[in-house]
Amino acid sequence: MFDLIIVGGGPAGITAGIYAARKKIKTLLISKDFVGQAGKTSLIENWPGVKSISGIKLLENLKKHLEKFKIDIKEGEEIVEIRKNKDFFEVITSQNNKYSSQAVIITSGTNPRHLNVPGEKEFIGRGISFCGTCDAPFFKDKTVAVVGGGNAGFETALDLTKYAKKVYILESFAEIRADEVLLEQVKKNKKIEIIFPVQIKEIKGEKFISSLVYQENESKKLKELNLEGVFIQIGQVPAGRLARNLVDFNEKNEIEINPQTNETKTPGLFAAGDVTSNPFKQIIIAAGEGAKALLSCHRWLKKNNKI
Repeated sequence: MFDLIIVGGGPAGITAGIYAARKKIKTLLISKDFVGQAGKTSLIENWPGVKSISGIKLLENLKKHLEKFKIDIKEGEEIVEIRKNKDFFEVITSQNNKYSSQAVIITSGTNPRHLNVPGEKEFIGRGISFCGTCDAPFFKDKTVAVVGGGNAGFETALDLTKYAKKVYILESFAEIRADEVLLEQVKKNKKIEIIFPVQIKEIKGEKFISSLVYQENESKKLKELNLEGVFIQIGQVPAGRLARNLVDFNEKNEIEINPQTNETKTPGLFAAGDVTSNPFKQIIIAAGEGAKALLSCHRWLKKNNKI
């Protein structure tokens, strides 16, 4: 029996773990990996004290900091459900392992949003990627498309130009949503072509992707691009359904929390980071929310004579 289980190994979870260790709370942190959405960011320039750092390097630094403390870590296990069993919680993993604790902090972040078009599911890992930082080197001298015209899509497109010979950005909205500084960089890059507003209709291929079919919003004409890779960057879906019977969700499927304490509707169950209803999805805010959730949890454990 642990005092606390932290679910997730991103900035919120790692920060909560560091604070838990400093408070001498018997803690288990469970995470599929220590990469997450933040670790897939090619360049971070708004982390105080560091002018510029890659997402993966920042997460490596955070993990090394965590490992300096006495805390149990289970890496490579994915949580499938969190249950409340009388006076304690049970956390069940995909390996069918069960862990018990007095309290839980959910920092499971988000999962990439899918297009849900024909061919997408079949070609994931065979030309379809959700991570430019991870997979860009595999598309050297190839033609690729990025679906999504927000900041993530533009950043991915710029990263891909280091390897690919041609990059299309496909956007469904009539206006580009990326920041002006990114739009200027893309316009200056001769490898990138923006196509909008369009709707993706199908991804074709045999063993690997060979083309993408889209429809122009105004003319309703179908067009086909011959390419070898598609990077989907249309947003994220909160990964909080593992506690669906214990929490309330907002219209975006984010876990509703008390903004002062990060507690959910279930006493002893807290949440922090991008999985929550906090409107600001930033790495530094996730880290701060992880610390706040832990301090609130520590107060709750002591108040209820759990530690």
